[in-house]
Amino acid sequence: MAPARRVRALFLCGLAAAYLGAFGSLYGQIPGLYGRDGILPAGRVLRPSGKGLWQQLWDVPTLLWLGPRLGLDTELGMELLCLLGVLGSFGALLCESLRHCLLFALLWLLYLSLCQVGQIFLYFQWDSLLLETGFLGVLVAPLAVGQGGPGGWRPHDAVPLWLVRWLLFRLMFASGAVKLSSRCPTWWGLTALTHHYQSQPLPTPLAWVAHGLPLWLQKLSVVATYVIELAVPPLFFAPLRRLRIFAFYCQVLLQALILLTGNYNFFNLLTAVLALTLLDEQHLGHGGGHPPPRPPHTAACPPRLRPLLSALLELGTLALLLWGTARCFALRLHWERLQLDTTVAFTYHEFRQWLRAVMPPLVGVAFLSLCWEILAALYSCACTRGWEAKLWATLQWGIFSTATLGVFTISLVPFTSMEPESSGRLWPSIPRVLGAVEQFQVVNSYGLFRRMTGVGGRPEVVLEGSYDGHSWT
Repeated sequence: MAPARRVRALFLCGLAAAYLGAFGSLYGQIPGLYGRDGILPAGRVLRPSGKGLWQQLWDVPTLLWLGPRLGLDTELGMELLCLLGVLGSFGALLCESLRHCLLFALLWLLYLSLCQVGQIFLYFQWDSLLLETGFLGVLVAPLAVGQGGPGGWRPHDAVPLWLVRWLLFRLMFASGAVKLSSRCPTWWGLTALTHHYQSQPLPTPLAWVAHGLPLWLQKLSVVATYVIELAVPPLFFAPLRRLRIFAFYCQVLLQALILLTGNYNFFNLLTAVLALTLLDEQHLGHGGGHPPPRPPHTAACPPRLRPLLSALLELGTLALLLWGTARCFALRLHWERLQLDTTVAFTYHEFRQWLRAVMPPLVGVAFLSLCWEILAALYSCACTRGWEAKLWATLQWGIFSTATLGVFTISLVPFTSMEPESSGRLWPSIPRVLGAVEQFQVVNSYGLFRRMTGVGGRPEVVLEGSYDGHSWT
């Protein structure tokens, strides 16, 4: 397996851009949201409780506890944290030598500190997603100790990168599953997008165009959303690279369409950044101009037979995906009207049965994929030249593999929460471990657009002014 240097570099660069958008957009809103006369003053969250500083930091992990010791009130402290975040993320975005794990640890700590006092305005799923991605960025970013510098590749680097792919899988699969689990009539009736474009926050001019599309195309778009969120994510762990690349472009297409029709700040960018881990060096190109050496062919698989078998498996997978879509959503093509009609061809009970059946295999496939990455990284360590370098590489492999297995294990708690039977099969100690570190938001539960808002009409805020208190305009 070729080292994914460019994948890592693009991921860290994209993460820095997401941080920049998050810190920059929050900075200007702090006085109105969290100042003394703001909507939700942040100072009320950090009231003294009689506990020691370290206990306060553990219970509510925010650097703002240090504000009074430095002569800063909470509002000024939040602005300072935002400015530090803007400077750090902007530097990491422009300069590769600054994409260091210590800098990404600082960015994660800064945003965590803000979210701890952000209350409802920083409780959105994209804030949780940025925190979890930021924590994984600390594991992915190089330490720049020893040879190689910030751009160097370590044998174990593919292991934490796998966690980013697992996060993307959890995000997309859960987002698709909760739409059907919620029993929202618009999602089941495939009419959700007829409301979405006008009821979403900050629609773009293209949202007006999309809202006027024919009903059959709106329904087909909902079907495509289900396919991209439920059927495509298992391909993230496919051993065939072209299936992973296909899954990458599906995810980027969905995020691009959401971005063009609505303003969700850094969310769509961050999701596309997660999808970068589905690519490889061969697809991105080679900085040195020389392709990686091909693995030697074995007698068990003749050179000409391997591409043929891969192509057959890929075509079979895509054909199965198309057949399943047509069967589950009763696709009917009307040539005379040039339209494709769709309807949900399964019941809620059948969906719950399907979800209960696929959860254990999905976790099993993900675990096997992780084990493969860990063993491949161990083999790379064994191939390192020099016994000192080999010992150092193996030590790092052990530390990062253990951390990756730990994060994967506790992430099963929020992932399986959508299916109670699967959640009940987890060892009782796993939820307790997650509960002990839950305040750091290392792993989170997801489920975007669970129910479509604005179905019964969107409340309008009317502002009126008066000079005398009697005549209002």
